[in-house]
Amino acid sequence: MRLSNRPGGFLETRRVFYYFGMRRFTDLYLALDATTKTSEKVAAMAAYFAAVEPGDAAWAVFFLSGRRPKRLLPSHLLRTLAAERAGIPEWLLVESYAAVGDSAEAASLLLPDGGRSAEQPLRYWIERRVLAVRELSEAEQRAAILSAWDELSEAQRYVFNKLITGAFRVGVSQLLLVRSLSQVSGVDEQTISHRLMGTWEPTPEFYLALVATEHADADVSRPYPFFLAHPLEEEPATLGSVEAWQAEWKWDGIRSQLIKRGGQVFIWSRGEELVTDRYPEVTAAAAALPDGAALDGELLPWREGRVQPFADLQRRIGRKELGKKILADVPVVLLAYDLLEWGGEDWRPRPLTERRAQLERVVAEVDHPALLISEIVEAGSWDALAERRRESRERAVEGFMLKRKDSAYGVGRRRGDWWKWKIEPYSIDAVLIYAQRGSGKRANLYTDYTFAVWDGDELVPFAKAYSGLTDAEIREVDRFVRANTRERFGPVRSVTPELVFELGFEGIQASSRHKSGVAVRFPRILRWRRDKRIEEADSIETIRELIQRRYRPAADADGEGLA
Repeated sequence: MRLSNRPGGFLETRRVFYYFGMRRFTDLYLALDATTKTSEKVAAMAAYFAAVEPGDAAWAVFFLSGRRPKRLLPSHLLRTLAAERAGIPEWLLVESYAAVGDSAEAASLLLPDGGRSAEQPLRYWIERRVLAVRELSEAEQRAAILSAWDELSEAQRYVFNKLITGAFRVGVSQLLLVRSLSQVSGVDEQTISHRLMGTWEPTPEFYLALVATEHADADVSRPYPFFLAHPLEEEPATLGSVEAWQAEWKWDGIRSQLIKRGGQVFIWSRGEELVTDRYPEVTAAAAALPDGAALDGELLPWREGRVQPFADLQRRIGRKELGKKILADVPVVLLAYDLLEWGGEDWRPRPLTERRAQLERVVAEVDHPALLISEIVEAGSWDALAERRRESRERAVEGFMLKRKDSAYGVGRRRGDWWKWKIEPYSIDAVLIYAQRGSGKRANLYTDYTFAVWDGDELVPFAKAYSGLTDAEIREVDRFVRANTRERFGPVRSVTPELVFELGFEGIQASSRHKSGVAVRFPRILRWRRDKRIEEADSIETIRELIQRRYRPAADADGEGLA
């Protein structure tokens, strides 16, 4: 049955359950944590939102959508208090954490059960008991935490501990959250997704607007949900005729939306961070846009018609103040891909060809060096496009984006219309030299590794990687680490250099911050090279050659540098 906002409906139903807020939210968390079935997760959330008042629902949406307040108190204080209350030494709590894989859960399990259960609303616990801790002295924080533990059941303490340490995570995607809210409210999923974008406060008013069947969205800054692509897992010929697809280079920058509404300019990153002040040259370009325009694209460091290393962009990201020198050293452009809004109208349902044609006109009319348009790569066949793809390394791109020409602009990561046809990653063979325990379910296993390559006769640290091995391989490496530890440096173990692994990574460049002189992007383990001895691992010279090839300008048909 679909509930509504009418008297006696949605809100009236909620009032009955007002005093069971913390208990219901805890039950929801446990239900979500206990299943991997998406239908069960959606059903659990829909039942929850149908039964709680708007204030509790708003905070639930806040946490389930991945938002969280900054850490409210040091984690060591929580461990100390839990050890004291449980009457055990702190080292035993640390070992318990290693066995459980979650410090919040370890603390809640060790605390004596007081046999109580909190009945106040979730909103009360968040606003009056969790967030309030930030403003207290350490002595007051200790008293507040102990008092809260005395009022909560074991399961409620677990959730409370995760909330107060900023570690609240549960296996729910934004897509599932949106689906559950749509089921409860009757509002379509695309509208719910749009209303969840940008900056908002978890208030009753926000939640009522989120699920209202008739509501004019008044926030002029609000971006649209980003449409994401799946990696292409089969040969591109399986997609049908190449004529039905638009191919663009896949750039390595910061996916963003440039919006102008009400005379104001907004730049949103894909992480829903408002970054307008970080890119004044792009903001200046947007001044020529008319009101009611929203462009999707990529923020890129750009000089002399060519993309620069992503690490250059990181230099700007990490600065609090943007002086003239950094702005001159690392100029940034928005390379536009798509047009999401024009004249205040939502253009996302229109076919890509129509959106693209209008985007070309918009960028041409703005005519600003900080606003460019993504190049369409023409090819008469998939084989011809594959040949063009070979240029990716020289162009400093990651391959192609393939977009169906008649596709609408969707929400989230959906299969069918947009694909990433990426080139194979760079790869080198490296030696395992350090290991550290993981976190969560892997807290009792050594899963975080540091790898080295040869610099003459010395192994120098090159990269860290945390993924790529099977569970069986992880357990085997864990046994090796424990049996072959040479030294300990806090949580890190130095191990006998014996194991060789092939590492893959997307980007590479020289770096004075690393001992090897090299920095890589997105390193991961491709395979365990059981067939190789450590003497056969790669050298730093090999990696430097990769850097030289990576940034050597490509040549076009006339022998000139590619723009």
